[in-house]
Amino acid sequence: MAKYLIKARVEVDGVVEKHDIIGAIFGQTEGLFGEQFDLRTLQDKNRIGRIQVMTRIHNGKTIGEIIIPSNLDRLETALVAAMIESVDRVGPYNARIEVVDIIDVRLEKIKKIVDRAIEILQEWSKEKAPDIKEILKEMQEALKVPEPRKYGPEQLPAGPGVDKSDTIIIVEGRADVINLLRYGFTNVIALGGARKVPNTIRNLARKKKVIVFLDGDHGGDLILKELLRTIKVDFIARAPEGREVEELTGKEIREALSKTVPTKEYLEKLANQGNKEAKYLLQIQERLAREAAEQIKPKIKVEEKKPVEKPVPKPPKTVEEVVETVSIPLRIREDIKSLYGTLEAILYDNEWNPIKRLPVRDLVNTLDELDKNNVEAIVMDGIITQRLIDKASEKGVKTLIAAKIGRVNYKPPEILILTFNDIM
Repeated sequence: MAKYLIKARVEVDGVVEKHDIIGAIFGQTEGLFGEQFDLRTLQDKNRIGRIQVMTRIHNGKTIGEIIIPSNLDRLETALVAAMIESVDRVGPYNARIEVVDIIDVRLEKIKKIVDRAIEILQEWSKEKAPDIKEILKEMQEALKVPEPRKYGPEQLPAGPGVDKSDTIIIVEGRADVINLLRYGFTNVIALGGARKVPNTIRNLARKKKVIVFLDGDHGGDLILKELLRTIKVDFIARAPEGREVEELTGKEIREALSKTVPTKEYLEKLANQGNKEAKYLLQIQERLAREAAEQIKPKIKVEEKKPVEKPVPKPPKTVEEVVETVSIPLRIREDIKSLYGTLEAILYDNEWNPIKRLPVRDLVNTLDELDKNNVEAIVMDGIITQRLIDKASEKGVKTLIAAKIGRVNYKPPEILILTFNDIM
């Protein structure tokens, strides 16, 4: 969806077609501000959308409206608007184009939401009479971008989700944190301009999964190398080349994070291209990963080749600890990677063959519709709840693997519950 809509009125002293007007706009603005700001170039880069023209004929003249969607910033959008006003001929006829409005689509959307909210409140007030001022105040507060908090002894800029999440996103500076918070990413923390990696970041990296999200420039390259020399990094994400994280839109942030590359894969690729430093950094990362694994040992042992084994209990009157070894195919790790950030789940049969992929929100209802023992395991990018455990037990599910485990009051002994961290 475009950020802005340029609306302009066009009048031509003769009868012309829509494509004549569009052709005149492209032709008479071509090269005015260089190739990078040419309308065709901007369209190819999806910075402006398809130009729409609506016309009618009146007294031998062509009169109509031009609409141009824009994903440029405010200054660039205003410049495009001024450019099209410079068009003074269409074919053999004199023409006049006048910009009548530039609509901020996002503000319009917010206005529609607020108007609809007021309608809902008015309907609601027929049964109850809430304090409208308080509700509107809460709505205004909800629209505000959370302010970064000061985290750790170094008072690093960070989001409120750093402690709660098992994954952190490390960025360069405070402006990057603010931009990610604007689009709902709360588990973000900045290096704070320090030349060396702060101890707070080092400590977090030992306990949590780390995604490094840096600018797409040489400065980002240097910071990445310093991080790889110092802390365990699980995934690497970069802004598009020449762009900074602080200037990305929400869509661009989500796209960049969806293209995160495992650190080992990133360094192995460089090493295979003859980069000696990459080989050295790969050794450091492998050592740091081993140290982190030794520091936080998993409570449940998961092996990938051995079948499920249950020792035969000793005769009565003997207390025997029963250890269960679970066989999980290696390919499930790839399925987990494909689930990151999707809020989806995969159902498996007793041979770990995928049965169905579906949104997590539909999981309990889908299980309710299936026969018992149809599903052996579930892997999900979500939170395991007591409601899901109860339904899984009812349907004979043996294994639940999820991003997180929520508040659970009772776990049936026949169900094994793991997190992504246990598997990965």
